[in-house]
Amino acid sequence: MYWTLELASYLSDAPWPATKDELIDYAIRTGAPLEVVENLQAIEDDEDEAYETIQEIWPDYPSEEDFLWNEDEY
Repeated sequence: MYWTLELASYLSDAPWPATKDELIDYAIRTGAPLEVVENLQAIEDDEDEAYETIQEIWPDYPSEEDFLWNEDEY
């Protein structure tokens, strides 16, 4: 299982919180690459566990805090 920013971006608009099966269904319906579905299938979890954000699936996913953007300047 590997994640890249491009692959993880396909889940950024997913209906959070979501279970593993809901995320797989979402990825298939939105036409995400096969690698996204395979990565989701490789996750070991409880059947009813819901993920709140993509950071729970891929902790390295960048948040708004990771970008050097100063909103006060604009």
